[in-house]
Amino acid sequence: MSEYKVQDEVTDKYSLRGRVFHRIREDILTGKYKENESLKETSISNELGVSRTPVREAIRQLELEGLVSIIPNKGAVVMGINDKDIKDIYAIRSLLEGLCARWAVDNLTDIKLEKLEEIICLCDFHISKGHFEHLYELDNRFHEALYDAANSRTLKHILSDFHHYVQRVRKASLASTDRAIKSIEEHKAILEAIKAKDKDKAEELANLHIKNTSKNVIDNKL
Repeated sequence: MSEYKVQDEVTDKYSLRGRVFHRIREDILTGKYKENESLKETSISNELGVSRTPVREAIRQLELEGLVSIIPNKGAVVMGINDKDIKDIYAIRSLLEGLCARWAVDNLTDIKLEKLEEIICLCDFHISKGHFEHLYELDNRFHEALYDAANSRTLKHILSDFHHYVQRVRKASLASTDRAIKSIEEHKAILEAIKAKDKDKAEELANLHIKNTSKNVIDNKL
């Protein structure tokens, strides 16, 4: 995927077509639309208050992502994210998050470091107060900040999508207090390795973090 395409997609989310696409994709990923459910252009366009054209374009784009299948004489059907997809995504993420941490060693700026450290401090604060419901969003913010630190728009685009695709099982995983706290400790270790300029350790720890998350997801869901 070229950087131009990535940039186009980032800009696109603010257009009408982009807003419709992201809304339907979110509804699929959060389970509003179930696997094998038909997507009715007219119903969706009425719900969103738009014409059928941006809905049709969004469905075609979702087909390219593999979230929707357009079947002759039946129309658009939700494919969603199944159990095998989740396993595959975590296997790929473990490698790419390791690469992300490695690249962050060379590209971490003072501003990006401050952002990562602020997120860790917020996590510690909420854990000390027993506000575990905040950790899911902070987990999102840490990973997005880490993607920024790697300074690669292409890698960030891929990892952000993968991170988003498994949001439901991630949220369920972090609902476990023990796992949520362990996840924060793993984030701290990754950040310390990056600050120490230890590329191999940063990559290894980031890779292990995603493997641990995957194991927790599989043990509790799959």
